[in-house]
Amino acid sequence: MFKAVIIDDEKRSRESLEMLVKDQCKNVEILALAESVATGVEAINQHKPNLIFLDIELQDGTGFELLEKVTWNSFHVIFTTAFENYALRALKLSAVDYLLKPINPEDLQKAVAKAEELLSKESSNRNFELLLQNLQSTNGRHKIALPSSDGLTFINVQDIIRCQADGSYTHFFLKDHKKILVSKKIKEYEELLTPYGFVRVHHSHLINLNEVAKYVRGDGGYVVMTDGETVYVSKRKKEDFMAALHKA
Repeated sequence: MFKAVIIDDEKRSRESLEMLVKDQCKNVEILALAESVATGVEAINQHKPNLIFLDIELQDGTGFELLEKVTWNSFHVIFTTAFENYALRALKLSAVDYLLKPINPEDLQKAVAKAEELLSKESSNRNFELLLQNLQSTNGRHKIALPSSDGLTFINVQDIIRCQADGSYTHFFLKDHKKILVSKKIKEYEELLTPYGFVRVHHSHLINLNEVAKYVRGDGGYVVMTDGETVYVSKRKKEDFMAALHKA
């Protein structure tokens, strides 16, 4: 059973989400509603919820600033926002859930189900610690949370050499020669990692341009990665790959 707090600076949004949660999520009890960073921190520290629905833009600051101020932090966060902005990339990297307004009932149910799974694996605290770190990063060292059978594995984005598709799964090959299997399609990681210097060179391969040791020309050609592995570039992807390579 979840004990939840809703924090949103718009009264209508708070109340509509409360009604939606009560209607769609029978395993969630709403303990309190709050409208700002200050009242949100007070509600969290007082009620000690294990789930928070948190708006990103609040009257007196942001939801991220709120997370830095709470003393009670044993909860999972589901962010709510009307804006598709820079922050969403950090949310995705950190495996923290978010809902775009107006909130879809099915998306709400999925987010709560994911929160339940993560709480059972005691990984929620690490999630938003990683989120804050990614938002505050000034040295380009962003981290990504990869779901595994027993929780989440947290790695530096730039420690990824390449990703390889395997049906509905993705293999991650790392600089330390470790290999991680994730139960998500490579397409999801292409969208997530492209801003960090990754490019899809084949329907089965996503590579880190910083880890390309050599490119050999051909119809599509192939690249040799820093781990010695050869990755072929498809004819269809060659133009995009060459453009990305010249920008790197």
